[in-house]
Amino acid sequence: MKAILSVYDKTGLAEFARPLAELGYELISTGGTHRELAQAGLIVQQVSDYTGFPEILDGRVKTLHPKVHGGILARRDLPADMAQLAQHGIGTIDVVAVNLYPFRQTVARPDVALGDALENIDIGGPAMVRAAAKNFPHVVVVVDPSDYGWVAQRLREGGPSQEERRKLAAKAFQHVAHYDTLVAEYLRGDELLPAHLTVAMTRLQELRYGENPHQKGAFYTYDSVRTPVEGVGAATQHHGRAMSYVNFLDADAAFNLACDFSEPVVAIIKHTNPCCFAVGEGDLAALYQRALKEGDPVSAYGGIVAANRPIDFPFADALRQVLSPVSGARMFYEIVIAPSATPEGLAHLKRKSQDLRILTAPTGDPRRGRLDVRFVRGGALVQEADVTAEERFEVVSQRQPTASELRDLRVAWIVCKHVKSNAITVVKDGVLIGMGPGQPNRVRSAEIACAAAGERARGAVAASDALIPFPDTVEVCAKYGVTCVVHTGGSIRDDETLAAADRLGMSLLTSGVRHFRH
Repeated sequence: MKAILSVYDKTGLAEFARPLAELGYELISTGGTHRELAQAGLIVQQVSDYTGFPEILDGRVKTLHPKVHGGILARRDLPADMAQLAQHGIGTIDVVAVNLYPFRQTVARPDVALGDALENIDIGGPAMVRAAAKNFPHVVVVVDPSDYGWVAQRLREGGPSQEERRKLAAKAFQHVAHYDTLVAEYLRGDELLPAHLTVAMTRLQELRYGENPHQKGAFYTYDSVRTPVEGVGAATQHHGRAMSYVNFLDADAAFNLACDFSEPVVAIIKHTNPCCFAVGEGDLAALYQRALKEGDPVSAYGGIVAANRPIDFPFADALRQVLSPVSGARMFYEIVIAPSATPEGLAHLKRKSQDLRILTAPTGDPRRGRLDVRFVRGGALVQEADVTAEERFEVVSQRQPTASELRDLRVAWIVCKHVKSNAITVVKDGVLIGMGPGQPNRVRSAEIACAAAGERARGAVAASDALIPFPDTVEVCAKYGVTCVVHTGGSIRDDETLAAADRLGMSLLTSGVRHFRH
């Protein structure tokens, strides 16, 4: 019996090899793996000594040899295969433990050269893994060090079952597919939408269930050589109950909105839509209180709070102490997420509730290009993620907006991007005071947003995530006292909408960009 071990990740390697040796397996290895095993006091043979052929091309060719692949691929229950092995003096290789070069880590370096990247494309390793996985009824293949313990135990008991071998083989093929996906992504460069596309993901955790209790669910990180893992995918949970499927969706929506601004921001999200939001210079505690008081505190109850600055003690204290402006009850939140937290702020916030999920996550670059993948029945839609946030607009009306209105228009426009379409947002003094999401017609969204703002809408501004098709949306905003509206522009009735704005003494601006969020 022979076992070939050739791994980059040497975690638990010697502990796995030792029981193999005790069971009578001849150990065969290469390079650093050979040194690791020899230093652990194990008898191990170099691949070149086993094959009788030296490594060539600076180590590019080591295990690509009939004595290796013949020993792995031979079908033990086929006499012709075994006769050929005997004819050529080849023994069977019954255990293959291999994991691959750190390609992703190598190409993540900003100064990596193409030559370095190519040298970190593993050839022999994937070939052995695929061969062993193909012949799993006869060969045990292990690519994950976390499997060493139970595999060694099964070998002591006579070997893994066929079902266990099959699962190891599936894991092995997935390991190679994940690796090849990252290599292909690197080599295709800026081509985002190739004819054939695979996506590399790693399961971060299993969830109790999916969106509903009858659905299974898990959370995966999106692994990419172009885009680092940021945001919720790289979050650390410091406190509270385990995250659910919906928790991840809402936390992502809240944090993405907060990170779209460079100024300090506090956002409260409910069902992926912002219900309270405030931006401005100053401390988070004050912004939080403004957002809650002037926004929609009824919807905020049970929501997700996000900030783009560290959780400090005053902010934590406000989250603990400030009562609902509507009910007078203490506010309940599912999650608080921010880029970081001071030790004092984190300790104080933990006292709010044993269930409150407290997350910190790297903001990364919110303008960095990335893929947005959404599965539909029988296929998938893939697009560039919407990472723009326009700050300049064209004034098309007679009335010119004031400087303060322009500041609020920018806020309303960016917040509107994060609301379900058709979306209307109403903002005053950097605070979201009304929001109309996801209605089949835009005028209904405007009515919802303006009604939520009520009297506070006087002198406020509004944003529409897409073009305004009829003048009625502007007319609804004017009825409530909104003085400025920004929309995409480009409707065949733009002239009618502009005429209504001029007639009502409003400022109308266009962005030239649409931000649908379905």
